[in-house]
Amino acid sequence: MKKFLVVYVSRTGKTKQMAEWIAEGLRFAGHDAALRTLPQVKKVEDIAGYDGYVLGSPTYHRAMIEGFNSWLFKAQRAGVQGKIGGAFGSHTHSGEAPGILQDTMEHVFKMDMAGLGPLRMEERVVVTDDGMHACQQFGRALGERAGA
Repeated sequence: MKKFLVVYVSRTGKTKQMAEWIAEGLRFAGHDAALRTLPQVKKVEDIAGYDGYVLGSPTYHRAMIEGFNSWLFKAQRAGVQGKIGGAFGSHTHSGEAPGILQDTMEHVFKMDMAGLGPLRMEERVVVTDDGMHACQQFGRALGERAGA
């Protein structure tokens, strides 16, 4: 069993819901998934020691939520290079935040992004059965990529 850290920030509750379903998908794949909000993960030590990381931010004014950029510097110092990673987020119209996270994790942190692109989801879809299944499948795919 691998240990994943799912860190997210949410303004309307939609990205939180995505995080919960992604964590559920990781558990379906037989792994442990710790779910934390961005403010709960304050120190590098809170980030280090996991086998995989899944980061989520909604898109707000075509960017990640304020504070995520500076938090990423902590994550980089936590020894995430080569670890399995995934990026996700909700949006109302543009959806850039998950792609920014994906690019940072893949190209700056040199993480293994499991051959998956970022999971972007319109807020109106998050609350549907299709939204739930897509998030669970994203988590399961990350978990399957991590192996036993």
